[in-house]
Amino acid sequence: MKLVTASLEGAFFATTRPVTSWLIRRGVRPNDITTVGAAVVVASAVATGFGMLRTGAGLLLFSGVVDTLDGQVARETGRASVFGAFYDSTLDRLGDGVTFMGIGAWFLTTPEVIAPVLGALMCMAAILASTLVSYARARAEGLGLECKVGLVQRAERLIGIGVPVLFFGGGPQGLLLHVLVALLALGSTITVVQRFVYVHQITRDAGMGRPAT
Repeated sequence: MKLVTASLEGAFFATTRPVTSWLIRRGVRPNDITTVGAAVVVASAVATGFGMLRTGAGLLLFSGVVDTLDGQVARETGRASVFGAFYDSTLDRLGDGVTFMGIGAWFLTTPEVIAPVLGALMCMAAILASTLVSYARARAEGLGLECKVGLVQRAERLIGIGVPVLFFGGGPQGLLLHVLVALLALGSTITVVQRFVYVHQITRDAGMGRPAT
């Protein structure tokens, strides 16, 4: 189960189709789009760290939109490549890390925040959990297994932080942002467990977990 369903993804891709077509007509390369998306998410983290939470949230959501365009352009122009997939995945991990680093910096440098150290620790947990979510999928795919299951993936993390903060900021004494980071850390941890269970089940059912005789 995913929070962002296939129907929502389809509606989003239909909405961004004119942008994709415009980029293709201009000859923009997929890796260039990936680079721009990474720059935007770093700018988002910097804005958040300096206390501009709504600006940071807006940039974070925009980076998520940009992040979907490179794949669409690559597929429709036949420019999809192994390096492009590697480059995109690597910069996605950068984005996950700096996003929570920016939030952690805000927790630690904003006087009115209710529990700055706890908030920073939750950001560390969220970074670790989100990295494990991605690693579990990558490792499974490296073994020839598809592993896209899980409650909280990258789209859910972007939306889960970006939308509430864009409209409500960090909340009184940063409480809203504390809750959001805690929920995403928990949801990502659950996703890691779901992927472990899924890979265990499919390898067991296929007899892949048995020692060679």
